[in-house]
Amino acid sequence: MLKTYIVGLALVSALACSSPAFAQDSDLAQLREEMKQLRRSYEDRMQALEKRVADAEARAAKAERTATAAPSAPAPSTPASASAFNPAISLVLQGTYARTSQDPNSFAITGFVPSGGEVGPPKRSFGLGESELFITASVDPYFRGALVAALTPENELEVEEAYFQTLSLPRGFTLKGGRFLSGIGYQNEIHQHAWDFQDAPLPYKAFLGGRFQQDGVQLKWIAPTPVFLELGAEIGSGRAFPGNDQNKNGASTYALLAHLGGDIGQSYAWRAGVSHLRTSATNRAFEDVDSLGGLTTNSFTGRSRLWIADAVLKWAPNGNATYTNVKLQAEYFRRKENGSLVYDDSAGSGLFGSVSDSFRTVQSGWYAQGIYQFIPRWRVGYRYDELRRGTSDMGIVNNGLGPTAADFTVLASHKPTRNTLMLDFSPSEFSRLRLQLAQDKSRFGATDNQIILQYIHSLGPHGAHKF
Repeated sequence: MLKTYIVGLALVSALACSSPAFAQDSDLAQLREEMKQLRRSYEDRMQALEKRVADAEARAAKAERTATAAPSAPAPSTPASASAFNPAISLVLQGTYARTSQDPNSFAITGFVPSGGEVGPPKRSFGLGESELFITASVDPYFRGALVAALTPENELEVEEAYFQTLSLPRGFTLKGGRFLSGIGYQNEIHQHAWDFQDAPLPYKAFLGGRFQQDGVQLKWIAPTPVFLELGAEIGSGRAFPGNDQNKNGASTYALLAHLGGDIGQSYAWRAGVSHLRTSATNRAFEDVDSLGGLTTNSFTGRSRLWIADAVLKWAPNGNATYTNVKLQAEYFRRKENGSLVYDDSAGSGLFGSVSDSFRTVQSGWYAQGIYQFIPRWRVGYRYDELRRGTSDMGIVNNGLGPTAADFTVLASHKPTRNTLMLDFSPSEFSRLRLQLAQDKSRFGATDNQIILQYIHSLGPHGAHKF
């Protein structure tokens, strides 16, 4: 319709322009009037069309705003994950095949008070390693809980960890309570399946019974600094070696720890720390054999102080550890104990009966290891362990009225050492196969040559391992 009016207007204009000069005035006036009428009609229709377009655009915009503001359809009542409100459960299976030149059942660290954690090489031939069950979940926005249960090769079920941990404390603080692996040192907090070797270093066995479990509370603080700075404190019942269960009110074990770390360029990362563990023991007993071969029972009552210095350095080209990487790790231990020692040979020769006097000892030890991943999934490593018996002052021996130093076979002068090589292959992040060779001189006068094959398989979700 609009096109028709435009065409008509154009024709009239053309006729007007081409009219002969001799056209009558009346005819010209009539034509001009018709042109005015056509122009007014055209303008009226144009305005009407423009108004209709504006109204249509306004309605479309209103509909779009309404659709945007309207609530979406309600989501299904089923959670996004069927296990959204269930704990994460995982299982780690371990096993070994071992060949040793010395009997694993007679393993001991000569020169050091037995800790109860002198776990030697696995049993000869095929054997089941420690299998671990992990259960963890958030309790609410403020706490998470975790349980780690270990099934030992002796078919015993042990609670390795069972604790709560805060999730929302301000200013970098975290509180943990229950039973947990203490934060002292470096390797103590790492679960066995994540170790770089099949067994713990000798200092951990001699000074901490393999690893130190705390029944108590732990408070850690991460400082808001450019480098990693962690400070922590723990108090506990002291049930584990070097303490023991004293059945008394209050705390018996105190620990302080500090760790500092950071990056060196893109390829290096490091962490170093110091820790102090202070505890006490009451009648912490151990069995021994006197110079005549008779059975004796000794017990220590007093204080134990342990200092640990640890350091870790990691290298990966440009921070990418997928293809190749190196990890260097070392820890130094120094322990001082002083109190009283009871010597009792009543069950053996009965020559001296039960006698008691002062006891003081200062001992140390260290280990250093290096792990090199030379191609993806393949690693090789070496570790050297050494213990130093140090000095000991036993009043029972010094007074010359009772047993002599020869009657303390377990505490005989010795410097235990061990050299260990390992090669492992990880088909995936959930499994690992390892070959370990060791020359162990923990026992006085004996060298134990060990060949160990180990498998580690993880089932289910598992959290990231420690740095």
